[in-house]
Amino acid sequence: MANSNSSSYTTGMEETKRSTEVCLTFPPKVISPGLATILVEKDKDEQLMNYSGPRLHCQMVVIFVLTQIIHRLLKKLGLPLFISQILAGILLSPMLFSDRHSLVNISEDSVSVLGTVGALGFVFFLFLSGVKMDLSLTLKSGKKAICIGLLTVVVPLIFCMTTIKNLHPEGNEFSNKSFFLAVTYSGTSFPVIHSLLSELKILNSELGRLGLSAALIGDIVTLVLTVFSLWVKTGIEKGIKEALMDVGLALLFIVIVVFVLRPVMKWMVERTPEAGQIKDMCFFIVVLAFMMSPRFTKLFRVYFLFGPFILGLAVPDGPPLGSALVEKLDPIISGLFLPIFATTCGLRFDPSYFKDSTKFAHHQAIGAVVTLLIKFVVSLLVPLLCKMPTRDSFALAFIMISKGIVEMGSYSIMNDSRVISEDIFTHMTIVIILVASIVPILVKKLYDPSRKYLCFQKRTIMNSKLNQELRLISCVHVPSNVSSIINLFNASCLIRDSSIALDVLHLVKLSGRATPLFIAHHKQKKTQPNKSYSENVVLAFEQFERDNREAVSVNVFTAVSPPNLMYEDICNLAMDRLTSFIILPFHRRWYIDGSIESEDQTIRSLNFDILERAPCSIGILVEGRRNLKGSNVRDPLASNNSSSYNIAVIFMGGQDDREALALAKRISQDKNVSLTVIHFKTANSLGAILTENDRMLDDAMLSDIKQSKCLTYIEKQVKDGPETSNYLRSIVEDYQLIIVGRRYKRENPQTSGLQEWCEFQEIGIIGDLLSSADFIGKYSLLIVQQQQQRTT
Repeated sequence: MANSNSSSYTTGMEETKRSTEVCLTFPPKVISPGLATILVEKDKDEQLMNYSGPRLHCQMVVIFVLTQIIHRLLKKLGLPLFISQILAGILLSPMLFSDRHSLVNISEDSVSVLGTVGALGFVFFLFLSGVKMDLSLTLKSGKKAICIGLLTVVVPLIFCMTTIKNLHPEGNEFSNKSFFLAVTYSGTSFPVIHSLLSELKILNSELGRLGLSAALIGDIVTLVLTVFSLWVKTGIEKGIKEALMDVGLALLFIVIVVFVLRPVMKWMVERTPEAGQIKDMCFFIVVLAFMMSPRFTKLFRVYFLFGPFILGLAVPDGPPLGSALVEKLDPIISGLFLPIFATTCGLRFDPSYFKDSTKFAHHQAIGAVVTLLIKFVVSLLVPLLCKMPTRDSFALAFIMISKGIVEMGSYSIMNDSRVISEDIFTHMTIVIILVASIVPILVKKLYDPSRKYLCFQKRTIMNSKLNQELRLISCVHVPSNVSSIINLFNASCLIRDSSIALDVLHLVKLSGRATPLFIAHHKQKKTQPNKSYSENVVLAFEQFERDNREAVSVNVFTAVSPPNLMYEDICNLAMDRLTSFIILPFHRRWYIDGSIESEDQTIRSLNFDILERAPCSIGILVEGRRNLKGSNVRDPLASNNSSSYNIAVIFMGGQDDREALALAKRISQDKNVSLTVIHFKTANSLGAILTENDRMLDDAMLSDIKQSKCLTYIEKQVKDGPETSNYLRSIVEDYQLIIVGRRYKRENPQTSGLQEWCEFQEIGIIGDLLSSADFIGKYSLLIVQQQQQRTT
């Protein structure tokens, strides 16, 4: 027989006292004998939900289903998933489900099991947040970020303390925990702001980078003030001797982490081969240290949530250790454990405490609202004084006051540990839900990073003069892209009279860190960091620049960012450098027999994003096919002993074809380049979609081509797409590079019948045809799209 033991305790703050009776069953029932056994025995006391194992599984399923249903309804309003998780907890709270044998079963022992699972997820989340943070960036933050991060914590804190003092003049700011609570109201949470910026997809924008830098400063200031408030509270309650003991032990803990644990983890990283993965043993040692950190923090009298976070800060960010921890742990933590924790926070919410709210709780609620308003005003005034646009300043102010899972978790844990009362927790929950709901909607309305890409100045190759420097950006993902781009420019036979300013952007996936990086390598030659993301890329293009002195100037940049936001780095660089043409690598590479060598769908998504947003013209480079297993067959564009490079332009009319022809004319000025323009025409003009203006521009451009003696002009009459395909198949092996216009959503008689076979829309009908397995050859393709004119 199970014995039922009950215990009661009374705890509280100065203003309120609470008495709670908890009943637990011993021994605990974990694994049920099975549903069939329970049904056969028909024992009323034997309910499936009495066992913690199946009960936990059912609770997790109900939480997941209910959260997804709520989020699907609220997503259209722009509300984040966090709000859906909290609302799911509120709906499952004792207000609606109080039956002991209901599906969710919110009895004390069931909630304790579910809460333990969720709390483990929250502690893991804090650890991973520390892993992703790079404290070295605080030294590189600009004055604007430092001012915003510091003032948005300190100034609201002062106003909060003043407000509470005026409301409760006879109270002591420290003994009644007001100072500690004021720090939590005015604090800034880096993980919450990072999550908000990621969800709004503005992490890489100028506003996002400023917000992250300010949040990092603010989070550190908040951490320091929180620890200080705990020391002051200890000094007042237990004496100065105990407070000094806490200070000494905390400093000893930090010394151990910084000068013992961090060097050990750096040693693990140094023993890992370059571009290799961290050993499993090293990974498990770090996880074990994390699991033991709450116990160690208790020995050193440090708040138990700070231990995992500080240990995470000590982990070297980025690959191989930081990225391994994030990639292996983050999916299960963010996808399973953290949503459970957020829902359990909602389970604690009980609006009935509004009726019995104490005077102290009312004062704290007023102080929290005042703090929020002052924090918003400070976050708004500082950027305005720095001449930031008004809309951007308002957006930044809303970003800096955002609340989320960190604040919700902190108040929940303080409520469980009786640091705050139920009525204070209820007030704070309402504030967090309101702020977390409103902020994303307002930021999205106020700030649209794509506005700056609305370029009214024409940045195309057609509008650049032959004797002026042409500004280009070339993107690099993998080492093979480097050789392909260098070979492309070598094939164009660079000359001094038509020089090129080439900006190479090495795109690296953000992994194991929260803050995106943008590195200008030409500015760091004197102080090259120990860990260089693009060392081989820099060396290769420096040699390329030396080989083509005075004909090309090269600057190499590295962007470390999430793949879905890399377009921000490319477009921002194009705007800053007044670029006329961006070269993007195609996402797929083939062997000579048509089989696929490699494919990356994230690169394809990035190419689509750039095609839609770029403030200049774009080219997608499809590499020439290589022999099986990458044998020593040379790239079709690679330098050889041949005296001429054969380049063809496929012309059918339209702005993309004119841009392709302008590019071909630009690179064919050297006598070693043999350029052929193949003009496909049709006698049937009924299906043509070219406007009269397009025809006039085409004729004007082709008239110069026909009169030129330095190139070959071929006019080919075709009836339909299959005839065009047959002709192209017969000539492609004569050329090393073929340049075509993208001609997106443009089908005319020359391509009729080919649209339904087009697999890759980003390279157009002709580009897709020439890259298909039916066309066997070693030529490279360059698909060109002229700058798209967009309006607001």
